[in-house]
Amino acid sequence: MQTVFRGRHFINLEDFTKEEIDTMLEVSMELKRKFAMGEDTPYLTNKTGFLMFFEQSTRTRNSMEAGMAQLGGHAGFLDSSTMQVAHGETAKDTAIILSRFGHMIACRYCNWGRGNAYLNEMARWSSVPIMNLQCDLYHPFQGLADLMTIKEKLPDLRRKKISIIWAYAESHKKPISVPVTQVLLFPRYGMDVWLAYPEGWELPDWVIDQARANAEKHGGTLTITHDEAAAYKDADIVIPKSWGNWVTDQTGATETGASKVIDDALIANKSWKCTEAKMATASKDVMYMHALPADRNNEVEDSVIDGPHSIVYDAAENRLHTAKAVMTLLVGGK
Repeated sequence: MQTVFRGRHFINLEDFTKEEIDTMLEVSMELKRKFAMGEDTPYLTNKTGFLMFFEQSTRTRNSMEAGMAQLGGHAGFLDSSTMQVAHGETAKDTAIILSRFGHMIACRYCNWGRGNAYLNEMARWSSVPIMNLQCDLYHPFQGLADLMTIKEKLPDLRRKKISIIWAYAESHKKPISVPVTQVLLFPRYGMDVWLAYPEGWELPDWVIDQARANAEKHGGTLTITHDEAAAYKDADIVIPKSWGNWVTDQTGATETGASKVIDDALIANKSWKCTEAKMATASKDVMYMHALPADRNNEVEDSVIDGPHSIVYDAAENRLHTAKAVMTLLVGGK
């Protein structure tokens, strides 16, 4: 077990060794057990955190707020539109001042080409941990909760087929941060990762290069295909989820969908939908995952997301326990 976490930033899971991620998972499981038993976990008593959002949130905001309260601290919600950021205050000034007020700063900023750079600029000047609540490139809290859930269901992950599949959606332009995080993380656990998408929805080359390196180092594999059926076939886990074309869709777009959602290229791939028929071609014990919110009846049929193979609510619950573990490790202590 690794124990050197205090004061570190949490922006990208690639910044942490596999052993350190294993420690996060162990702490998450222990906190989950104590939550179920009704045991107090006062690891952040009198600690204050700031949750800064440029976009909307349900699971992320509430898992952090509830988690901080359950750890004995207080989380303050900050809507960037009501902060001086809206008048041009810099990331440097915001980070310096908020870090003098409390013990951590967490931020969601999904604008393409801006979000991750903003978080790293805050990290440059902050004297307390900066935590990534989702940016244009990464969603480490979601990735950690996904991994925790998978390990609960499949204790031996090596050579399990997990398929990250693009899916059609009309709700909004979704960032690439979830599939990027997953395709980088899962090969580190020896999984056979399949990445499937229509032409035009590729992930950046540097992501694929790093994912292949992770797979080679840890005994996993990465297969890229435009054949949706091949990704479903015999899969142990499927994660059909929409993401935007990072070249054309996300310039200036945010999680709220500032750019046009439906266009001809999207409509042409409306068949990329998770259905019972496609699930039937996977392993008999296949599990369906989604980071939520799902665009029901576009990304996925109700009968799948509400069916016996779905573990979406288990993964959503684990957002609480993994959030508490990261905050405890990075902020806790005297």
